[in-house]
Amino acid sequence: MEPMSREELRALPTTTTIEVAARALGLGRTRAYELAKRGSFPCKVIRIGTSYRVVTADLQRLLSEQQTSSTETTDTGAASASRSVWLP
Repeated sequence: MEPMSREELRALPTTTTIEVAARALGLGRTRAYELAKRGSFPCKVIRIGTSYRVVTADLQRLLSEQQTSSTETTDTGAASASRSVWLP
């Protein structure tokens, strides 16, 4: 699965599918649905009938926070990561 670029993330509509959010977070589709069903998905999820929608602003905020903490850690020399992946 190809990671999501910043441009793709910025171009997302107000809400997006769970699959797109999973891709942005580096999660698999099955894991994302499991987290959403348990109420443990790291972003706000709206259930509409049988489908799940993720609030894009929450997704962008989470990724921004991860990037900031990853940059701070890398700047201190404590750790280095080429790609951030959210883990529950």
